[in-house]
Amino acid sequence: MPLALLALAISAFGIGTTEFVMMGLLPNVADDLGTSVPTAGYLVSAYALGVVLGAPLLTAVGSRVPRKRMLLLLMALFTLGNLASALAPGFGWLVAGRFLAGLPHGAFFGVGAVVAARLVSEGRQARAVATMFLGLTVANIVGVPAATLLGQHLGWRATFLVVGVIGLCSMAALARLVPHLPVDAQQGLGHELRALGNRQVLLGLLTAVLGFAGVFAVYSYLSAMTTEAMGFGESSVTLVLALFGIGMTLGALAAGPLTDRALRPTLYGSLAALAVVLAVFPFAVQVKWAALVMVVLLGGVGFMTTTPLQMLVMNKAKDAPTLASASNHSAFNLANAGGAWLGGAAIAAGWGWTSPALVGAALTVAGLAVAVTAGVLDRGGPGESRVVAGASARDARDGSHADVA
Repeated sequence: MPLALLALAISAFGIGTTEFVMMGLLPNVADDLGTSVPTAGYLVSAYALGVVLGAPLLTAVGSRVPRKRMLLLLMALFTLGNLASALAPGFGWLVAGRFLAGLPHGAFFGVGAVVAARLVSEGRQARAVATMFLGLTVANIVGVPAATLLGQHLGWRATFLVVGVIGLCSMAALARLVPHLPVDAQQGLGHELRALGNRQVLLGLLTAVLGFAGVFAVYSYLSAMTTEAMGFGESSVTLVLALFGIGMTLGALAAGPLTDRALRPTLYGSLAALAVVLAVFPFAVQVKWAALVMVVLLGGVGFMTTTPLQMLVMNKAKDAPTLASASNHSAFNLANAGGAWLGGAAIAAGWGWTSPALVGAALTVAGLAVAVTAGVLDRGGPGESRVVAGASARDARDGSHADVA
């Protein structure tokens, strides 16, 4: 695999850390800024809103910007958002900083996925995209727990300062390792928007919203489930979250080669497995060792859906995949918000702490139904194992790794 993928993975590590660390820092932030924990929860929503709005907006604005330069600009905005969060004088400014940090999230992964696919030969593109996403999964194993501990001992501002430094390191790695990828002659906002209107792309985005919402219906309340349903103490919450991250990493490692071999079967299989795991989850968590196994499985099969969904929208967008790829991350964050809301509604209705898993199973089944419908409508169209957009992998490999766009 090209070293440029390492630069993309480092960037993904920083983004993943700042996205999820706030969930563990909410009590610290609330105490320091004199607000309640539920109100501090708006900081999670602010980041997600930034992702949803920023993914299509920044991708559209940068549609004529060379890929490497676009990655550097997005990571600079990410770094600025985290430094602004660290220096925020009050709660309102911190909300603004979190929103700013979230803006480049989806656009970065959208552009990064296209770049990763072009860095390798045909037949290995899904593995390249999955390698970039490994940074996101490792963040949940190492970055988030370490950043949470740092924030608890040195203050939450120290966490965002460190993430800002990671952002600067990522920019250096991108500048040094990612080759120059010229903008395609036909590329532009109108071209990208037409590709985004493709029926298969829209069905893929809807699959992401419904299918991945099942994961977040549970993950959003996993800390509470650890103590209330599984019977563990509060000290075990970090371990359970780390196990979920390990499952995510294993799922990402498996998803790459499986997607390269058979995209739609991998998508169908991962969604079906996710529905089964979610349906069994409320019953299995009553036994402690089984609960831990289920957490790993949930992270694994849940994250196995991301690579085939990413490759699907990129391939079906044909020669303008960037906006579709970025919009996929807006879809994932809508899944985050929707799954968390529906899971919380189930708990509030008195259905029990594990009821979000059954809600998630229903959402995932709906996502699987959309995916199968899309496959039937596609009727074995053009090959799905490659990204046909723009510059070829040969063009990317011919670029100098020291070239700065």
